[in-house]
Formats: sequence, C-alpha cells, structure tokens
Amino acid sequence: MENESMNNNAIRAEEAEAVILVVDDNREIVYSICELLKYEGYRTVAAYDGMQALDMMEREQIDLILLDVMMPRLNGLSALMKLREKSRIPVIILSAKTEESDKVSGLVLGADDYVEKPYNPAELIARVKAHLRRYRAWGGEKPKEAEDRIVNGGLVLDKKQRVIIVEGAEVRLTATEYKILELLMEHPGQVFSAEQIYERVWQESASYTVENTVMVHIRHIREKIEIDTKKPRYVKVVWGIGYKMEKYS
Repeated sequence: MENESMNNNAIRAEEAEAVILVVDDNREIVYSICELLKYEGYRTVAAYDGMQALDMMEREQIDLILLDVMMPRLNGLSALMKLREKSRIPVIILSAKTEESDKVSGLVLGADDYVEKPYNPAELIARVKAHLRRYRAWGGEKPKEAEDRIVNGGLVLDKKQRVIIVEGAEVRLTATEYKILELLMEHPGQVFSAEQIYERVWQESASYTVENTVMVHIRHIREKIEIDTKKPRYVKVVWGIGYKMEKYS
C-alpha cells in the first residue's frame, strides 16, 4: 500500500509539471479553462489564434494543447497541420462545432482527441491526464538523433543518407518519390490529399490536374517498396480523401 501511494504521488507530481497551451479566440473561455487546469496543478499558457499558438510553441516547452477550431488569422485545423510537421505532442480539439466532418478532419490531421463545448470540466481533466500519461509513456518528443531515421515495420528511411531500406535491402527512389515517402512516413496514419502532397513536395500551389501526377508517383513508390502492389501493406489509398502510410510497430 505504501509503494502504491508513493507511485500515485509521483504520477501526480509529474502531471503537475506539465505545461498546457490553451488556444481559443474567446478570452473568457481561455481564462476559465486555465483556472480549471491551474486548480489541478498544471501550468498554463494562452494563445488567441493559430498564429499565436505556433509562435508560443517555439518559445515554450509545451506538453499538451487544447485547441479551438474556429479562430481568426489561422484556424485550429490549419495550425494543427503545421504543428504536426514538427511535433507529436498531444492535441485535444475543443470546439462548439459538432458536425461529424469537423471531428473527422481534426483526427485525420493528427489531433489525439475531440471535446465538444460546452465541456464537462471533469471529463476534460480526465482526458488531459490520460493523454499526458500516454504521451510520457511513449517517451515524449523524440530526441534529435532519433529523428535521422524513421522506422515503420520493415521500412527504414535514413534522412542523413537519404535512402530507403525495405526489409534490409536498399531501394533506389527518385528525389520526388523520396520526398513523398518521407512525408508519409513522418506522419504515419495521417491522410494527405493529392493536393496537400503536391504542395508540400513540389513546393507550389496545386491545380485541379495534380491528382494524376501524385497518383503516378504513388504507384511507382508502391512498385519499389511493396511485396504485392495489388495488396499494399504500407502506402494505402483512403478512397475519396487521399493517401496514408499504414502504421506498424
């Protein structure tokens, strides 16, 4: 019993050290959530639009984000997409929008959870604690040296040498194929539309003709990394939406 009590105290102390970023254009909501979190022992920082949130991420060591969707300058979903390019910290979408499509969009873009307004304080705190514990159990943010190699099942992408290894054998990709695969492997499970892939890889605005271009490159990547291109294990099509990298341990 004594050991269990000590473990519980250690968990509470660790949670109390967490810094939570609350992002909402409604200052009253930000204030009330911050007060709730402070009561639970967390340290809080605030932002009132997506641009401020991204700026805060550069200046503060944040452990979890509560993120509204509808905001001026840069909305929550756009901020989330930019955030996921460099960080995997837990993000809980907190919004009054209740349409199923908004929930799906947030989760597809990399959100960890979704809580609707008006929120239940006890439920919100429970979800915050759950995601902080899971995040820390996974080791938090990856150290810099681990970011040089991305491993997913039998795939290894070496960023320093810019090569892909499939089941122990090096596979040659074109520069464009490599960039597409790197994007997908950096965000396993996240769905990217053809337009999003094109804009990130080609670094130019997408037009209505880019879908076929991306599709051809995806097909070539599959031919090089998949054992059976008709039943791909890694690069999957999400019909009507785009492409994703299936996640494996």
